[in-house]
Amino acid sequence: MCQHLPACPRADRPDREAARVVAAHPEQGWSLLCNGALLFDDTGELLPDGRVIAPHRPLAATA
Repeated sequence: MCQHLPACPRADRPDREAARVVAAHPEQGWSLLCNGALLFDDTGELLPDGRVIAPHRPLAATA
């Protein structure tokens, strides 16, 4: 899907969130990345092969 250089990380790689946004819908809470992954505002993901990645927000720092 990615047609620019350098190419974005594939959707099956751990660094997949570094791909460029090709369609953003903040009013609906999601963005489509160049590698075909859907990234949701809660940090969850839906990969092109149908796998779901649970939200993975960093834990709040404890004082």
